[in-house]
Amino acid sequence: MKLSDFDYHLPEELIAQYPPEQRAGGRLLDVTTLMQQPEASAADRLLADLPELIAPGSLLVFNDTRVIHARLAGRKESGGRIEVMVERIDGEHEVLAMVRASHPPKAGSRLHFGPENATECATVVSAREPGSMMLRIRFDAPAAGVLERLGELPLPPYIQHQPDQADEARYQTVFAREPGAVAAPTAGLHFDEALLAALRARGIDSAHLTLHVGAGTFLPVRTEDLSQHHMHSERYTLSAETAQAIARAKAEGRPVVAIGTTALRALEASGGVAGSGETDLFITPGYRFRVVDRLFTNFHLPKSTLLILVSAFAGRETIRRAYAHAIAQRYRFFSYGDAMLLDRAPVEGDA
Repeated sequence: MKLSDFDYHLPEELIAQYPPEQRAGGRLLDVTTLMQQPEASAADRLLADLPELIAPGSLLVFNDTRVIHARLAGRKESGGRIEVMVERIDGEHEVLAMVRASHPPKAGSRLHFGPENATECATVVSAREPGSMMLRIRFDAPAAGVLERLGELPLPPYIQHQPDQADEARYQTVFAREPGAVAAPTAGLHFDEALLAALRARGIDSAHLTLHVGAGTFLPVRTEDLSQHHMHSERYTLSAETAQAIARAKAEGRPVVAIGTTALRALEASGGVAGSGETDLFITPGYRFRVVDRLFTNFHLPKSTLLILVSAFAGRETIRRAYAHAIAQRYRFFSYGDAMLLDRAPVEGDA
């Protein structure tokens, strides 16, 4: 399978640079209706319509990770400027991070962050983690506190403004609880308290898991042959309560709806079984989904692992038609953009 099979042209002006005025104020493409009815306008809905598109009794699974201030500007002892993009906090003082610099710092190098009269210092422990582009860095002070004081919200590279106070609120879900992500689970950004209440009123259940989205989510796929791509690893936790809710829903024939690709990855990696772990699961067409029946998600970048994932879930032709329709109808794309609702495509051998 080739990377070029998952390419499309997106006019630059359709990349959403700011969120809609209201969290649930965007548009929703009902892809099932789009595929079934020739009058395509019937598929163009609003996010406020979501409760009527979800069957009562369905179980919605949200990712409750919280985005940290993962981007740090600093300098080497030589004075050379660096930018540190933290992948994860690993213990009280250490982080794994990608470092942008004219000359990458070596193991043992000292790094400095913040104003000269209140500098926070760190040491490069290892110049490269095996098999990755990550450096291990040890801060003198607790890492979480340094990032909170001096770090910047890590907006995606296609958002071209500097993060401001509005982003501090809107690039975070209303149910974010567990700090550790360096990118938002963007499908969850659409939900406000009113929409969540409307879903509950319709008899739709919800549960939470945690998958800390890593900096690798921004890295491009560098090989045309997808079998040669190694997916970045991310940490997840599935509680016993959520696992029990999933088991009940499956036993009773009620759909499990992943809110976002991050929730889907955690559900499929865990098999719906309680526990914590790491996943480098790369979902491509032909994958047999074990847990998730429906997917609510944003529109994803060309040639990205997330576009490949949704193509595996709903079918490549379905996604091709959905994206062509969304572009023609001027939907807003990517993190601050609009959303779509997908059903899992049957695969050979399904009952």
